[in-house]
Amino acid sequence: MATKFVLRSHPLPFVVILSANRFLRKPSLHKLPLLIPFYTLSSSITLTLNNDFVYGPSLHKGTKPSQSQSQSQSQPQPQQQQQQEQWRQDLSQSSVHILNEDEEGKNENVIDEQSFSRVFDVAAIRVPAEECFALENRLRGHLLNWPRVRNIARVPGDEMEDEFKKIIAEKNDKHEDDEEKERLDSLNRRLYGRADDDGENLSPVLYRDNLAKSFNSRGYIKFRNLAKISRPKKKKKTTEGIEGNKRIGRNEFAVVEVVGNGDDEEDDLSGLLGNEFKGGRWRGSTRLLLLDERFANKNAEELPEAVKAVLTGDIRQSTTAIPELVQCKLTLFYNYWQMNEILEALLPEGAIVPSAFETVGHIAHLNLRDEHLPYKKLIAQVVLDKHKPKIQTVVNKIDAIQNDYRTMQLEVLAGNHSLVTTVVENGIRFHVDLATVYWNSRLATERQRLVNCFTSRDVVCDVFSGVGPIAIAAAKKVKHVYANDLNPSAVEYLERNCVLNKLERKIEVFNMDARRFINAIFTSQKADSITQVVMNLPNDAVEYLDALRGIFRKRSKRMGSPLPMIHVYGFSKALDPEFDFHQRIRIALTEVAVEVQMHRVRLVAPAKWMLCASFVLPEIVAFANQS
Repeated sequence: MATKFVLRSHPLPFVVILSANRFLRKPSLHKLPLLIPFYTLSSSITLTLNNDFVYGPSLHKGTKPSQSQSQSQSQPQPQQQQQQEQWRQDLSQSSVHILNEDEEGKNENVIDEQSFSRVFDVAAIRVPAEECFALENRLRGHLLNWPRVRNIARVPGDEMEDEFKKIIAEKNDKHEDDEEKERLDSLNRRLYGRADDDGENLSPVLYRDNLAKSFNSRGYIKFRNLAKISRPKKKKKTTEGIEGNKRIGRNEFAVVEVVGNGDDEEDDLSGLLGNEFKGGRWRGSTRLLLLDERFANKNAEELPEAVKAVLTGDIRQSTTAIPELVQCKLTLFYNYWQMNEILEALLPEGAIVPSAFETVGHIAHLNLRDEHLPYKKLIAQVVLDKHKPKIQTVVNKIDAIQNDYRTMQLEVLAGNHSLVTTVVENGIRFHVDLATVYWNSRLATERQRLVNCFTSRDVVCDVFSGVGPIAIAAAKKVKHVYANDLNPSAVEYLERNCVLNKLERKIEVFNMDARRFINAIFTSQKADSITQVVMNLPNDAVEYLDALRGIFRKRSKRMGSPLPMIHVYGFSKALDPEFDFHQRIRIALTEVAVEVQMHRVRLVAPAKWMLCASFVLPEIVAFANQS
């Protein structure tokens, strides 16, 4: 039996109210009739959504640390928008001004990091430390869910020893004098290292000597790490905060500060435990459960029921502490914001934000567009700040590669001026100097794919080896490798890398022109063992294929030695890049019957592919007479 539904438009308008969860769940069968009127009037109903609230932290939200909270709250919405626009203009003007000074060598600091600090008002629930994780699970969905900001924050100066908590919890209990004295002695030994009858404290050096002279029935006791006992503690390096009286660590990017609580009463505990314990209701260490940003500056009556239940004590488990609602200030520093957020605020409105770069050891290699060149120092400083300590130098390619050595003209924009670095690729270390040799980290996957095609019986001939990314990786797997490059600097680093990876006995290095190298290697006795030939010079490798014509002309075909497998790389801008590259190989070899396996490596530019063609050298080409 088939059922047919006919949907007709209804002449009377009506309002449809749907919850947010309704868009996330598939409607069940028994709710299908309720959803039919919505689809019938989909052409005439306009849903108006409130887009005023943008969730999450942003440089366009919050206030600067120099502004007071009262000023930020008293400003109307249009004034806040004007202020945000003024901030953007000030950032752009200041960055360009400092940039011009930096080009003249007068200033090294490009970015004012304090201008990127933002203060946000958030509400929090102050709970005992031992109950914070249980209450956090109960308040899922109502807590602050910002990237890289924890929902639980510590209260500065609010840590308490366990022995001290026992004394406060039992302060109204009656105990005998001996028990009270024993408890105080235990607390003194824990806090100060001695009790009333213990005398003066021993210095760390004397304490270490006493331990060294300790003796038992078996002889002198050997204490591990005895020398570290009297060693002075190292001071942790800190950086100044935005207000001078605050200090944040190198890796810290957020600070939570309590500015008010819901109880102003004081008792005798306020003077004993400090100003953080006003109200006298806390018994031990506490934590702050940061609530969602929409609940900031709201009363307890305006909060969700789950939060009210925690505040009223309906689900409270502790008998010594009552959760309370406090107002906090969350300060996000320059270290918090990501690279694209910083650049979006600094670059002119509508400009494309550069978000990708190549990493070569400690060097970040940028390829900036023409529109980014006036802000190249600014972009480089942000890249350097956001990727320390891994990135120590930021460079930009000035011009396209046009020389025979395939070296790039680079400009150092930020950091140190050392272009000599160490690259680790697939577990192999390479020394590279980007000023004199060519290196492309984006080809690591392709190099590994090619090496995986080799076997332990192969002998590889790398015609354009460079510093040896393919030759050294293949040497770990094959019998022997013959590596050649025209660049003397590349050959020097190739020899260094062979020694660095302990493969100098399996690699034989040459510094020759490609045609001369092919002719020399295949006219020698080494030609019989070569099974793989790699020609990784995409711009010109096809033009050198004619050097393979007639390489076995002096040998007899009856010898039966296998012909080598050729792997040649190239670029193609044609609509059918495989067909275009195949045609160029046929022309270079002057042979039509060449079976080629094509592999697309990557898209190096719009409509420009890098390809790898693998084929067995045809017998008619290998034994042909050279013209």
